[in-house]
Amino acid sequence: MDVQEFNHRIMGRIRGLIEGHELIKPGEHIAVALSGGKDSVLTLHALSDLRSDLDFELTAITVDEGIGGYRSEGVMVARENAELLGVELIERSFRDEFNFELDRVTDRFSSPCIPCGVFRRWILNRTAREIGASKIATGHNMDDEIQSFIMSLARGDVRKFSKFGPELQRIHRAMVPRIKPLWSTPESEVRLWAVLNDVKVHLDSCPYSDLSMRSRIRDFLNHLESEKQGVKLRVMESLSRTFLPLSETEGLRECLRCGEPSSGDKCKACEFLELIKS
Repeated sequence: MDVQEFNHRIMGRIRGLIEGHELIKPGEHIAVALSGGKDSVLTLHALSDLRSDLDFELTAITVDEGIGGYRSEGVMVARENAELLGVELIERSFRDEFNFELDRVTDRFSSPCIPCGVFRRWILNRTAREIGASKIATGHNMDDEIQSFIMSLARGDVRKFSKFGPELQRIHRAMVPRIKPLWSTPESEVRLWAVLNDVKVHLDSCPYSDLSMRSRIRDFLNHLESEKQGVKLRVMESLSRTFLPLSETEGLRECLRCGEPSSGDKCKACEFLELIKS
C-alpha cells in the first residue's frame, strides 16, 4: 500500500469530519486526552497537523490510573509523541489526585472499568477547565462508537444515547464539551496508520479490559467483520442515518463536595471515593 496515499485518505477523512461538523473553531483551545494508545496518538498527530490551518491552540493531557505493568509505557509514549510534535503535555494521576492507584481499589467494584472511567473523566474535565480549554478531543474511533451504542442498548440506558455523534454539547457550565475526530475512522485503519508510519504507540491491551462488557461486544463485532467484511461500516451508516441523538434531559448541578458537574448532590467520583475510604 502506498503510504502517502493512505495518509492522505485517513487525514482527509479526519479533516472532513472536523470541518463538516465544525468541531473546532478558530481561536479555540483543544485539549487532547492522550493515553499513548494508537487512537489518542493519531488524534494528537492529526490535530497537530491542522492547528495552523484551522488556527487553534493544542495541549495534551495524560492520566496515570495506576495500573502496574501497563500504564507506565503508555505515559512514556505520550511524552515522546508530545515532544516530537511540540505539544505541551500535562500529566495527572490517580495517586496525586485521590491518593490511591486503581490496582489497590479494584476489589470494591464489580468491574475495574467502572471507577477507572469515572475518575479519569473527572480528572480530564477539571484539568481541561483549569487550563482554559474549550473542548476535549478523545480518541474514540468508529468501532468504539458502535460498541458504546450497543452497550447502552443492551443496558437500556437511553440517556447514554445523547453521547452518540462526533460532538457532545456543553450541558453544564463546568463541563468541557468532548469531540471525537476519529468518529468515522475504523480501528483497523488507525492501527495500520501507526504501522505504516512507524509511529510509536502503546499497543498493549489494559489487563482489566477482558472483564468488561465492551470487550465481549468488540469480539462479537470483530467476528462478524471477519466473516462479512464491511459489517461495522454498514452498522455505523445505519445508525447515522436513522438515529436521532437524544438531548440530555436531566439537569446537572454542582457536586456538594468537589464542585464538579453532577446529576445528584454528589458526583460519581465522590461517591466512589467515600466507598473506597470506608
